[in-house]
Amino acid sequence: MSADNREQVMADVERYCEELRPIEELCYLEHRYNSDAITLAKKHNLLGIHMPTQYGGRGADLMTYMKALVRIGREGTGVRTLFSGHCSIGQTPIMEWGDEEQKKRYLSASASGDKILAFGLTEPDAGSNPLEMQMTYRRDGDRFLLNGVKYLISNGGIADAIVTFAYPEERMDRISAFIVDTAGPGFESEELSAKLGLPTSNTAMFELSDHPVPVENLLGTEGDGFRIALATLRSGRLSVAAGCLGVIEDCLQETLDYARARTQHGKAIARHQLVQEHIASIEIARQSSECLLLTSVEAKMASDAEPDDQDLLNRADLLAAEAKYFVSNAACEAADRAVQVFGGRGYSELFRPGRHWKDVRVCRIYEGTDEILKLKIAAALLGKQYQAFR
Repeated sequence: MSADNREQVMADVERYCEELRPIEELCYLEHRYNSDAITLAKKHNLLGIHMPTQYGGRGADLMTYMKALVRIGREGTGVRTLFSGHCSIGQTPIMEWGDEEQKKRYLSASASGDKILAFGLTEPDAGSNPLEMQMTYRRDGDRFLLNGVKYLISNGGIADAIVTFAYPEERMDRISAFIVDTAGPGFESEELSAKLGLPTSNTAMFELSDHPVPVENLLGTEGDGFRIALATLRSGRLSVAAGCLGVIEDCLQETLDYARARTQHGKAIARHQLVQEHIASIEIARQSSECLLLTSVEAKMASDAEPDDQDLLNRADLLAAEAKYFVSNAACEAADRAVQVFGGRGYSELFRPGRHWKDVRVCRIYEGTDEILKLKIAAALLGKQYQAFR
């Protein structure tokens, strides 16, 4: 990607964010889904940033895409979650595992925004261990019939197609992955609105009851599902880390502006040493998070360039886990410190730190909980024979 094209993408992202902010803030206060997040993304051609141009995308490299997510993350975790669900874990598995016909049908439509994508892995009783999923499929002529429930799916109620994982009905084989069109019989979704945060983004559960999926919508080959899921989560974790860095950046800017303007005890609170301690801590979190994220993205790009190099893959996998764990926790702390500096106003949805504080908490849960990522990181250092789960 040329420097001019890279700059154009980032300029479009900036315009998108500027137009979206007042709408997003109003939707947040009204606790309703922000449909304009997609409308404006289509207007600025941002729903296929990292997709190849041959499929209607912008052709951005991974670094540019991550920087775009950092900027989008400043507008809120709800907005960034839309992009992660659609691009990082929706488009990416089709790009990496799909055949040419699947790419033409789904990537081009998703890059234009004609199709919104999602990733259906989590179930009510299968979260950190996807191998405990209960969704099943069986072959019926030239189609598969899927049955089961997926839960807490970002974009799950607005998606036109969902990359979905299931066991064969007799459970004698491994998990497989399917591109499931949400239109048609046997698909029912329900929005999950009783969330602590993210009121402007769509989170849903959906149930498949003998939902027909054409044989040609099998992603990869039968039994590839777990490999596809793990590879996709690697991309998803980087996208979460990028969005959380954006949260830290916004918390820092909001805190700086407020501390300079707010006066207590006869002087701007920016002159109070304990307020400065909060500001310094947020800046250290920002700088540390940025360095780790960039290192992780570079490792992923190196692995993508040499897909047969297991050492590069292991390093990229480890760094993605480290980045997601560290930056999501740093963002939670940064938002908490920003709320503290804002005082009573911080404990209000009228101000941005309070919204970040509520929204970013989920980033320590989805795409790998803190606990699972710690185990993953430790096992990578100790060796596979020390894995807590096998």
